[in-house]
Amino acid sequence: MKRILLILSVFLAYAFGAEFNMPRYETALISVSQGTGEITDSPTIAVGSSGVVMHDFGSGASSIIARAVVTEKSAGRAQVRFEVFDMLTQEALPLPKILPASGDKVILNFLYDRALIVAPNVEIYEQVSKAFPGITFVHPDLGGAYLSYNRKPNPSRDDFRKICAQNSTGLIFIAMDGEGVFADCGSFKPLRTFKSGKVAYYQLPFYSRVGEIKTYIWDFTNGPISDYDKHYRYLLGLDSDEK
Repeated sequence: MKRILLILSVFLAYAFGAEFNMPRYETALISVSQGTGEITDSPTIAVGSSGVVMHDFGSGASSIIARAVVTEKSAGRAQVRFEVFDMLTQEALPLPKILPASGDKVILNFLYDRALIVAPNVEIYEQVSKAFPGITFVHPDLGGAYLSYNRKPNPSRDDFRKICAQNSTGLIFIAMDGEGVFADCGSFKPLRTFKSGKVAYYQLPFYSRVGEIKTYIWDFTNGPISDYDKHYRYLLGLDSDEK
């Protein structure tokens, strides 16, 4: 027990308290071609940053018509890829059929003031949630409840994207042995990495108060994860093979 408390103290002493500051960035589309667009670059955005494309219909009316993800930054310009924006999808309403065009507004780092949190134990969860006062962290019980309801003890990128969409979050923070990562919840690209200490013990698939997440008895391909760090490094693309 003393050893666990010592390791936790070392973990808490690392640089998790470093600031995370990626404010919303608004700019206009300069040009559009084959599902991509070009905008003016900014130091506040990164490859993997995502946001929305707003179209102005006039008379003060505007709407989100697409999702935008930064794919490249070079020579003062940034390239964005357009995707369907389904965070606010309702079955009773059709998806917008207007395509992004030059002059439309792009808002990047969208919902970057809210984040899911994936932590290996309650102590690290509590430390991380207090270390970034500018971020509202969604309680992991909500993610755990989603996984339990869907019988998913080994969460995938798509699972986290759906949890993010349900809770209007743009970021996910994953605490691992030796490092913590803020990633975009849609692109799953790491945006900021912080060095940390050792993890003393793990709750799988991550800390929540939901309890054991079981799979269907006939599902032999969807078992629980066996290695927390390996699983989340895989999802983040930090290992050689991406999921």
